[in-house]
Amino acid sequence: MPDFLVNRDPDSHKGHYGHALLVAGSFGKMGAAVLAAKACLRSGVGLLTVHVPRCGVEIMQTAVPEAMLSIDAGGECLVQCPPDLNRYDAIAVGPGLGTDSMSFSAFRLLLNQLRQQPLPLVVDADGLNLLSMHKGMLMEYLPHMSILTPHAREFDRLWSRHLEPPEELFATSARRSSAVLQMAQEKNIVLIHKGHRSLIASPDGHYSYNSTGNAGMATAGSGDVLTGILLGLSTQCEAQRRHGVRESLLPTPYEIARMGAFLHGKSSDLAVEKQAMCTLMASDIVDNLKYAIE
Repeated sequence: MPDFLVNRDPDSHKGHYGHALLVAGSFGKMGAAVLAAKACLRSGVGLLTVHVPRCGVEIMQTAVPEAMLSIDAGGECLVQCPPDLNRYDAIAVGPGLGTDSMSFSAFRLLLNQLRQQPLPLVVDADGLNLLSMHKGMLMEYLPHMSILTPHAREFDRLWSRHLEPPEELFATSARRSSAVLQMAQEKNIVLIHKGHRSLIASPDGHYSYNSTGNAGMATAGSGDVLTGILLGLSTQCEAQRRHGVRESLLPTPYEIARMGAFLHGKSSDLAVEKQAMCTLMASDIVDNLKYAIE
């Protein structure tokens, strides 16, 4: 584990651990934003702002009182306007966002801002669905070294042409792994292909399989928790860089992805030591994250 997670300077303050931005939620899907926000905070981030539509304000302020809110300027039920990025160290987009055309427009504007002001970016859930619906955004807008976290179906919607034939959803393990590695290098991004022993791939050709986790994680909201963990780790890393920590001492986006996947799975493993896998909920993973980081 990096030093900023396990050995905190007694004289440090929350600014040393970064300010994260989570863009998430829409009418009927605010639970995804809640889960990601709680996981981000439990991962050690100093400050978290969640950008939500107006319908999500009371839910977020009640469920996650530790988070600050950025209230969308145009959206009652879904995000329509991207927030200003000046205050943040890293950003995650996707949990519960919806795939309406206005969410797409806001996402495109947000990615365009990132071209002018690069920040570590995590994309999951409806963020991936929006990318798959508008594939040109990948080449034109997606920042280098972004972390994307597709499961098999999301990966196929994005890059099915690499699976030969494209309509085969669950390709052989070797062929699917090859496609994941190819896309990480071609798009210069970090990929976590979620599943049993998730595959983490780096643009430089490095890859690894995650060793933690269990079948209980096949439950609603599990991916939102991973998004929050990755956002928390990315934010802290960027804040440490901003405060002068040497680059060689900080994890790369690929290492952050590996660490996030490991902690996500380990938290679930700790949870099922006390309960049956079939009873596992995503909130149980969040609750056990405090025991997984050591």
